[in-house]
Amino acid sequence: MTKFDALRSHAARLRGLRAPDLLEQDPARASEFALRVGPLYASFARQGYDRQALAALHALAAELDLKAAYQRLFCGEVVNPTEGRAALHTALRSNLTQGRLAQEAHAEAARVRARMGQLVAALEASEVTDIVSVGIGGSDLGPRHVVDALGPLQPKLRVHFISNVDGAAAQRTLAGLDPATTAAILISKTFGTQETLLNGRILAEWLGGSERLYAVSANPQRASDAFDIPSERVLPMWDWVGGRYSLWSAVGFPIALAIGFRNFEALLEGAALMDQHVLEAPAESNLPIRHGLTAIWNRNVLGHAAHGVMTYDQRLALLPNYLQQLVMESLGKSTRIDGSPVDCETVPVWWGGPGTDVQHSFFQALHQGTQIVPLDFVGTIHNDDPYTENHIALLSNLLAQSEALANGQASDDPHRSYAGGRPSTMILLDALTPQSLGALIAMYEHSVYAQSLAWGINAFDQFGVELGKQLASGLLPALKGVAEAEDPVTRALLEQIRTR
Repeated sequence: MTKFDALRSHAARLRGLRAPDLLEQDPARASEFALRVGPLYASFARQGYDRQALAALHALAAELDLKAAYQRLFCGEVVNPTEGRAALHTALRSNLTQGRLAQEAHAEAARVRARMGQLVAALEASEVTDIVSVGIGGSDLGPRHVVDALGPLQPKLRVHFISNVDGAAAQRTLAGLDPATTAAILISKTFGTQETLLNGRILAEWLGGSERLYAVSANPQRASDAFDIPSERVLPMWDWVGGRYSLWSAVGFPIALAIGFRNFEALLEGAALMDQHVLEAPAESNLPIRHGLTAIWNRNVLGHAAHGVMTYDQRLALLPNYLQQLVMESLGKSTRIDGSPVDCETVPVWWGGPGTDVQHSFFQALHQGTQIVPLDFVGTIHNDDPYTENHIALLSNLLAQSEALANGQASDDPHRSYAGGRPSTMILLDALTPQSLGALIAMYEHSVYAQSLAWGINAFDQFGVELGKQLASGLLPALKGVAEAEDPVTRALLEQIRTR
């Protein structure tokens, strides 16, 4: 018997019931299957479980002792055993436990953040107008997403991002900039990442030296040596912060430059609010735990192999991209922490996009396709733009899509029939602010951790990204014509590349 068998008995009992049926049985679920944490409101009323099934999910949380697991995370215990490390991204923004390592990490993060604030102030007072941030993965996706979401329409400093090793990315980004008024930040945990080193060299040459180069790295000496950057312009990060959890650290330097240092601190305050909630709220009213348990229900009980994130605020258009790394790099594992194979399915494929654009691209498949894809709808109640009618239309589409997917619509014409029964969670931000965005991102981080505990996997390593990178390095001589590839298919492809 597996830990999910009791849940599957509830799924069998509920089979064939859609959201209207569940609401008819329990009208109060419309409001009572919802949780609020500060500026976030999340409704789970259109998920396919009832109160009995939800109680079984809470029993699973108790069996996993999730509350104690979060304490271990926050205190700085080794929760990344394959690398022998803590995962103290929470210490970058909150100080909620008496754990010695956590308190030391929080103090060190505060010292580095103060240094970062001084650099932000100096750049704001200089002749620099543009910043180019160079990084990839966690050194790019988090800052890029937050800057896109919160960047003011008329910033003091315009922040641009280069991540892809494709030279076209650098060429296009630099085409509209003046090297005399541009500075660059090179962000790499190890400062051994091929993409960042190659793009960093492009920037150093384009700038004419290292006078306006900055770096963020867990290996600050290598950063200084590789690009001749003075130590006062190198900010540290640490091996107890995974890349995809690092935007709260000096990796957020581009964020602070784009939105202002005080707003960067407000982003951290919003995350700290969710940290306090996940530690203190009972599991039954704990938003990240509920979100994680709902993901378990949809993946392991109902068997859904994909999960969508639809953002009904154009400023959150990059949230699905960011969450793809956060969730799929953390949970894309088939080996348990003890080295044994997992005995269940792990992470579904995460994808998504901004509404209403996506309604005119792939929502046809969501409504009438054969595969059910649970969704997170994310919207904002208040808009900051002056186009109120547009915002009302946006909200009407947000509410309508969730309703249509859940309830469906019968028709005598089978081509115009909607089956319904498509589950979704509605997440509403009072407004898109640094605080609300910080809380939202932290909610997803803590949900990921809950899911990893249910599957017995490590949410904080990412060995799966290494093999392809190693092979790519080994193929460089073959591409330069001084060696031959071992793999026969690769040899044939190289022949095509060489002859063309």
